[in-house]
Amino acid sequence: MAHTHRRDRWILVICLLGGVLLTVIGVRYFLTPEGAARTFGVPARPVGHELHYIIGLRNVWLGLLAVTFALLREWRALALWFGFGAAVCFADAGIVASSTGRVPQIVFHAVCGVACIGLSVLTWRRHNKNS
Repeated sequence: MAHTHRRDRWILVICLLGGVLLTVIGVRYFLTPEGAARTFGVPARPVGHELHYIIGLRNVWLGLLAVTFALLREWRALALWFGFGAAVCFADAGIVASSTGRVPQIVFHAVCGVACIGLSVLTWRRHNKNS
C-alpha cells in the first residue's frame, strides 16, 4: 500500500512539474517572444505557416482534452477547463483588438469567453450535485 502511495506521489509531482514547465514556456513567449521562438525552433518572423501550425496544435490538443473530460464525465475538470478557457478567449479578443481591430473576430472571441463562463458554471454545479 505504501508503495502505491509513493508511486502516486511521484506521478503527481511529475505532472505538476510538466504543467509548471509548460506555463513557464508560455510566459516566456509573452516576455521574450522572439527569443522563445528561436529556442523552440520557430523563426523569429515566421515566413511559412509555423505559427499557424502551433496555434492549430494548441487548439487540437485542448479540444481533445475537453472531449475526453466530457466523455469521462469529469465535471470538475471541465469546469476548470472552461474557466481557464474563458480567460484565453478574452485574451485572444484583446490580441485581435490590438492587432487587426476587426470587430467580427473580436466579438467571436468575446462570445466564446462568455459561453465558456456559462459552461464552467454549469459543469461546476453538476460536479457539486455528484459530490
